[in-house]
Amino acid sequence: MVFLLLFYICSSFAQQQNKNYPFRVGERVTYTAYYNWQFIWLSAGTAEFMVADSILNGHSAYHFISTGKSHSSYDWFFKVRDRFESVTRKTDLAPIWFVRNTYEGGYQAFNRYHFSYADSTLLIDSYTSNRPYAQKRFRLNKPIYDVLTAIYYCRTIDFEKLKKGQVVPLTMAVDDGIYDLYIRFQGTEKIKHRDQRVYDTYKFTVMLVEGTIFKEGEDMTVWVTRDELKVPVLVEAKILIGSVKAYLLDYKP
Repeated sequence: MVFLLLFYICSSFAQQQNKNYPFRVGERVTYTAYYNWQFIWLSAGTAEFMVADSILNGHSAYHFISTGKSHSSYDWFFKVRDRFESVTRKTDLAPIWFVRNTYEGGYQAFNRYHFSYADSTLLIDSYTSNRPYAQKRFRLNKPIYDVLTAIYYCRTIDFEKLKKGQVVPLTMAVDDGIYDLYIRFQGTEKIKHRDQRVYDTYKFTVMLVEGTIFKEGEDMTVWVTRDELKVPVLVEAKILIGSVKAYLLDYKP
């Protein structure tokens, strides 16, 4: 779902070797999505992000889980049923295991990633409605992030150290490939939420990979709270037909 390609960060700005992250086990964040076509805005669906505890290979880890679905009244137009999961090391948020199982408007996609740091390899198993099952192997010769871990990794960024217009490069595993992408810091901005609350935010744009929903380019804008939590409060993106917005609905630390 669109919310899940929102936020990215490269390690040069987020070298965290401790557990003082802006999130903790038990955090739950919910968003409402709106779809725009011409002059019409429709409430389209919801997305939820959760942080849980896990143990993998005897080591303490985070288990990130995100689900997204369209409203039943919207299913006739564009049905969405998405689930993303990622298990990540607590020491540095390096991903270990990731799975994506999504259904979006009749298009189904499945990805499973295994990050092996012992032999520096990333193994990707995947298939889509348009492509049969295939397995690919990549070298882990630099930090590579899955889209879900990147959301939480992004919240470790110190935006106060960035200048407006500064580009932060990163490498992402998306679908069955590896892409060199980036975010561009756009400064600070006060925005008014749909609930009329005013937020002081950091603003940045995201380089996207073209797919079944998104156009390729810097067509996603993200606003996160200008505090130690850096919770995304608004996301806006152009898609192949129209545009979408995701508004923060509920935050439970």
